[in-house]
Amino acid sequence: MKKFTLSMLILYLFIPISVFAYSDYIIPSGENIGIELKSDYPLIVGSYNIGDYNVLTDTDLQIGDKIIKINNIPVKSSENMQQLINNSKDNILVTYERKGKEYETSINLYLEDSEYKTGLYVKDTIRGVATLTYIDAENKKFGALGHEIIEKSTKSKFEMTTGSIFESVVVGITKSKDGNPGEKNARSNSANVYGKVVENTSSGIFGEYQKEIPNSKLYKVATSDEIELGEAKILTTIDNNQVSSYDINILKINTNSNTKNILFEVTDKTLLEKTGGIVQGMSGSPIVQGDNIIGAVNYVLVDKTNKGYGIFITNMLEEAEN
Repeated sequence: MKKFTLSMLILYLFIPISVFAYSDYIIPSGENIGIELKSDYPLIVGSYNIGDYNVLTDTDLQIGDKIIKINNIPVKSSENMQQLINNSKDNILVTYERKGKEYETSINLYLEDSEYKTGLYVKDTIRGVATLTYIDAENKKFGALGHEIIEKSTKSKFEMTTGSIFESVVVGITKSKDGNPGEKNARSNSANVYGKVVENTSSGIFGEYQKEIPNSKLYKVATSDEIELGEAKILTTIDNNQVSSYDINILKINTNSNTKNILFEVTDKTLLEKTGGIVQGMSGSPIVQGDNIIGAVNYVLVDKTNKGYGIFITNMLEEAEN
């Protein structure tokens, strides 16, 4: 009996636990980037009337459904969907997916300008502008954004299959005002790819960095208990492709949230003058304190745009390893 008890104890002690493989030192970026995510299937995001007919009220289809087949032929993209429709007449059999289950329905087609119409708005690609948070030089991984990319019509996380980040230059700023967050205005070049996106998660987008690793300073990855209230900086781009640091004041640390961990206010006069605080496109801007990287900007307080939230950098790195 004693031997059995001992062997069970040893087995318990040596059960593997989660070990995260991210580096202790990474490169904070702050570079402006363009993002493109693509899905395997067209996603229904809306509809328009054709005479008295509206496909979303006259059939079983709903916003958020994925179109996976037309007349039992697999659909590969929005363009491919239109090709299959043009090869049909009068009506089509649509196979669609909702919450992991497949359904079928028939919808009418309408000929307009030599092209058949369904009355559906569909989307298989999302594009946007954000900020690159970090590059892990040891394994050539990157993280950005600090929150998931949501499809606006469905208000849900976009389920991507492939994606990329690429060159993007800030050409102007629409300034934030309390109650109305502004945004970065950017010109992007999708041909100059920086990396491949492999995940769109609640903690950000993650993937493989494909450009040459910049010869930049490495910052220590700080855990939540190493973060101090008070002075810190964010690294971000608000003009052309120039990354600059701006002063913030950390007001509160929250370890009970997965994403809204660091409450801060912008104190930098230059940033406040140019942007009014936090603007859209600034998500992902790394937060540093001394020689530590501690987090990334991910939300703005809409009614007080000089304040925002950041996610712990460890939460991003752990999500990237999951």
